[in-house]
Amino acid sequence: MAGNADAATTTEPAPAAPNGSRSALGADGGFAAGPATKSGTSPSTATAIPDDGGKHRGKPKGPFSFLKELPALIIIAFLLALLIKSFLVQAFYIPSGSMEPTLDVGDRVLVNKLAYKFHPPSRGDVIVFSDPHPGPPVHRNPVSAFFHWVTEGLGFSAPPNEDFIKRVIGLPGDVVEEQNGVIYVNGKRLDEPYVIPDPNAPDPRLPDRHTFGPEKVLPGHLFVLGDNRANSNDSRYDLGQIPIDKVIGKAFIKIWPPSHFGGLTDGTQFALSATGASFALAFF
Repeated sequence: MAGNADAATTTEPAPAAPNGSRSALGADGGFAAGPATKSGTSPSTATAIPDDGGKHRGKPKGPFSFLKELPALIIIAFLLALLIKSFLVQAFYIPSGSMEPTLDVGDRVLVNKLAYKFHPPSRGDVIVFSDPHPGPPVHRNPVSAFFHWVTEGLGFSAPPNEDFIKRVIGLPGDVVEEQNGVIYVNGKRLDEPYVIPDPNAPDPRLPDRHTFGPEKVLPGHLFVLGDNRANSNDSRYDLGQIPIDKVIGKAFIKIWPPSHFGGLTDGTQFALSATGASFALAFF
């Protein structure tokens, strides 16, 4: 028969939470849930892994994206080149034939600027040095001086004074003499296999028959000669003796042209025979 509408009805107890505790029911009669997830995926935990499996894909770079970094790379390259040129190694162009056959016109050599920071030049070294008789200095404001230093370092402008490349023959205190194209140092003949040959000379290795000296090398100075003795302005003439503090560095390798690539050997030593020169003891 029909029941009383006011009669009490019995209800099922709420199901227990998985850990045994009771939990509030949601409007859908289920357990209260967290944020909705995509269909077919389980709810995320506190350390959730992204839906793409943990792979974070950045915005793809275009084919010319490196151009954004190019100016900075160029500036860094220029700065490194200036530092290397100023303190370590510098390339020099050979403009004349005064060092033939060791160095030809148009050759380029590398000069080690650290070579004489720890020891003085040695006899036979091929050195580059600044003009021992420079002209008046050029006065520039700081901005102009810095700009000139940068352009000179990059090879876009010439230095205010000329640089020279010669071979060291006499050291401080030495007495240098030339007789008929033969060089004597302290009364001993030098053996110089690098000197340009002269087919018309009695000795085919002698380029000329000059006579010079004897002359004593001053303290703190060097006596230098070109290998092409017949065509070289060196310590025998206007160039005079070279103050050691004018030395830029030691030339050690030819880098251009490729057919001339190779190291520069010293090659200067005293000949086995030390006779033939008049040695002026008055210099000592």
